[in-house]
Amino acid sequence: MKKYVAEFIGTCVLTLFGCGSAVAANTLLGKSNVVVPLGFSTLLIAFAFGLSIVAMAYSIGNISGCHINPAVSLGMLVSGRMEVKDFVGYVVAQFLGGILGAALLCVILGSNAALGTNGFGEASAMGISAGIAFLVEVILTFVFVLAILGVTSKPENSSVAGLVIGLSLTLIHIMGIPFTGTSVNPARSFGPALMSGFGSLPLSQVWVFILAPLVGGALAALCYNFLSKED
Repeated sequence: MKKYVAEFIGTCVLTLFGCGSAVAANTLLGKSNVVVPLGFSTLLIAFAFGLSIVAMAYSIGNISGCHINPAVSLGMLVSGRMEVKDFVGYVVAQFLGGILGAALLCVILGSNAALGTNGFGEASAMGISAGIAFLVEVILTFVFVLAILGVTSKPENSSVAGLVIGLSLTLIHIMGIPFTGTSVNPARSFGPALMSGFGSLPLSQVWVFILAPLVGGALAALCYNFLSKED
């Protein structure tokens, strides 16, 4: 249970700080008396997500491995580093953590009008279609999970793994924010979408940000298994 509790806390922190920073950055960007360059806003959000991973990796990494992402857990399962029982427990804990993080953000903001949700079409800065959003999320998650599988494959990397993973997530967000807001994490997307309310646009689109990261994570594991085999 300690592993599941750790995953619950980690996903809650990631959602609260990452999505909270997205809300803050977008709010400042919309204020006429505050000058915030659009590029700086993207970097602010990207580093908020990346540094959240770094903080949690060195806090709970020795307890649960700090997946805090169902796509990462699926990658670990497919690569043979995780049992099915633990995978189910991790995913449940991660989704619950994402919901709590979004709920806390609602309490802090006093509203559920903007929670750092993901989207496509009118909800995307680039106005991309659902199909392109799906492709973008698969690619981003593939790169992210591949980096995780690589850096965690050797015990001697343990001291720097959290930093590498956090910076990789930062890179992913810099690329993905203009397109989808960057999910690469079904639990991080589902919590804010659910708190946005039934019938809301984020909840109607969240299926892309649940399914695409899982596909990307599974493909990354299959690719890494192929590349890492000596024969």
